[in-house]
Amino acid sequence: MGGALKRFYRNSSLATKIRYSYLLIVIPMLIFILICVNYLSSYNKEYDAMVDSAVAASKFSMNFKSDFDYKIYLIVVGNKTYEQSNPIADIEKAKGIIEGLKKAKGSRKNLERIRGIEKYLNNLEEYTRRIRDNQIKGDSYDQNIEIWENDVQIVTSLIRDSVLEYIYYETREIETARADAQLMYYGFIKIGILIMMGISALLAALSFYIPRSITRPIRELCQVTDQVAKGNLEVRSDIQEGIDIRVLSDSLNIMISKIQELLDTVKREQTNLREAELELLQSQINPHFLYNTLDTIVWLAESGDQKQVVNMIGSLSSFFRISLSQGSDMVTVEKELKHVASYLQIQQVRYQDILEYEIHVPDRLNAYQIPKITLQPLVENALYHGIKNKRRRGKIEITGEEYANHFILKVKDNGIGMEQEFLRRLNLELNDHTAKKEKNFFALSNVNERIRLKCGEQYGLRVFSTDGEGTEIWVSLPVQI
Repeated sequence: MGGALKRFYRNSSLATKIRYSYLLIVIPMLIFILICVNYLSSYNKEYDAMVDSAVAASKFSMNFKSDFDYKIYLIVVGNKTYEQSNPIADIEKAKGIIEGLKKAKGSRKNLERIRGIEKYLNNLEEYTRRIRDNQIKGDSYDQNIEIWENDVQIVTSLIRDSVLEYIYYETREIETARADAQLMYYGFIKIGILIMMGISALLAALSFYIPRSITRPIRELCQVTDQVAKGNLEVRSDIQEGIDIRVLSDSLNIMISKIQELLDTVKREQTNLREAELELLQSQINPHFLYNTLDTIVWLAESGDQKQVVNMIGSLSSFFRISLSQGSDMVTVEKELKHVASYLQIQQVRYQDILEYEIHVPDRLNAYQIPKITLQPLVENALYHGIKNKRRRGKIEITGEEYANHFILKVKDNGIGMEQEFLRRLNLELNDHTAKKEKNFFALSNVNERIRLKCGEQYGLRVFSTDGEGTEIWVSLPVQI
């Protein structure tokens, strides 16, 4: 009997041998599989609940804060009516998503965060209704802008942060579940190896391949998740072995991409918003300067000084032509110097008794690029805050120097200068973008931020001043932008 079976097995094809080898492990493996199914069923229920919670949270728009803040702002400034914007609909939609998070049955710790988001949404609804009530009463702009700044924007920030926190902790719960699954997989593997070792040499060979095919992708997933935990969002998993592990790998990649996309979106929107604000400020032209210049032209025309009228109109035309620059936000140093020269020519006619100026910038700097309307605000600051307050004749000098990788334009005046404490606070704000902004430094801070946005953090303004003697501002710019 034994010899017959041995001959039958020896004469069987490889496929038949493999089939009979599998039959030897059907019964013990069946028991083993039943145990595995029981554990996996319990694990899958918990994992599905966490995934459902994360999916429900992902429906909450990360643009909710910016969109809602902007919508309320349009209502406050009167650009749109409360009924047109219907902010309550956005809040109700957000509440619906929060209700979905409750049904998703996420982690218990996150239930408190969900309740917190509900409270924030209720507060937000109350603030919007107060804005509507104030508008109905009339004369509501100051009250509503205060509510928008101090209440609405803070609450929307809290909502956004809470949602991100919710997603973060749900992700951590998934990671914990994954770690538990790993331990469970290792346990199953060990049991499987013990069963296979007693069956045959073929099963021993299979037992080598099976655990290796399972543990290797898990280790790779561990390496990826460890990198993500350390803050590296550029890492990706490329596992192709095993359907479950591949799905988990793809889900992990999607999650990492979404987190990276959200972070990039927030950074990009903040940068774009700041650039738009600075470009808007740059494009504004002081109406008083235009009115005073036109008044001066009228006065010169009435006095019969036609030559001076022609010069003034030519300077004003050149000033506005370079200010527009066909919509470009970068111009050559040569154009920027012509722009500031036009400004000084106009101001010298108005302040001929107190204003002198000189421009001595080397010609080799003319072709370099500079953000448009950089020097004019510095010259205007020197005239109105330095020379005019001096109440006697003053002088503005513009010079330039070139170095290896950058060049410096200098605006110097012999006006009243600055007190040392005032100078210290000014340079602190120019060098540290996180410092508290002061209204007195608005023009210089605007120029400095535009330079940093276009050229880099290492460039910008530096101010030197002596009280009672004058002020000098250095504009540092790269040779190539």
